[in-house]
This record gives sequence, structure tokens and C-alpha cells, in this order.
Amino acid sequence: QAQLVESGGGSVQAVGSLRLSCAASKYTPTMGWFRQAPGMEREGVAAVRADGTKPYADSVKGRFTISRDDAKNTLYLQMNSLKPEDTAMYYCAARDSFASYFELLEEQTYNYWGQGTQVTVSS
Repeated sequence: QAQLVESGGGSVQAVGSLRLSCAASKYTPTMGWFRQAPGMEREGVAAVRADGTKPYADSVKGRFTISRDDAKNTLYLQMNSLKPEDTAMYYCAARDSFASYFELLEEQTYNYWGQGTQVTVSS
């Protein structure tokens, strides 16, 4: 089992930045960030695999950067140029094994989830 704890959410004005962190209780080769806005389905934002593969959702490409520090078992999401439409609960997710590239932004790929951290972007 892996426990995931997110932090770093908050309220920010548009074009501002936030950095999310996810502390994991153990190493997992596949990790990702997802988000869910009110009334919407959860969607994949970014993921990182142990071989360095990092897919991003089209809506965040060029603005968000995912990274991981395996020495600390911590996942990060640097979010720049934030927009009101980025407002959502952000979740960290992890999987015990490699996932294929096409599975990395799919919710069903992951077997561990954090409780989420709220990000609110005002215009």
C-alpha cells in the first residue's frame, strides 16, 4: 500500500503560479496529477513514469511542469500562467508498476490516490 498526501493548493489570481507537492509513503514507478472541477469528471493533467516519460493534457501544455524527487518519494506540479478554468480539486495518483504511454492520463490506470488539494484561480 502507498499513502499519498498532497499539499500546496490555495487561491491565486489569474496568471499567478502555484506548486503542488505529493508526498508518497513508498516509491512507485508511475505517478500522475489529476483534477476535478465541480460537476465535471476527473481528468488527467500530467504524469511521469520512471523512464522519464511525461505526458501532459493539451490544456496545460507549456504552463504546467511535472517532476519527481525519488530520493524523497515526492511528486511535484509547477503550475504557471494559471487560468480560472484551472480551478479544481487536484489529486495525486500512483501505480505500483509501469503503465503504457496511452494509459498514463487515464484514471483507471492508478491504484493509489491522495485526498486532494484545492486550487482556486480568480480572474
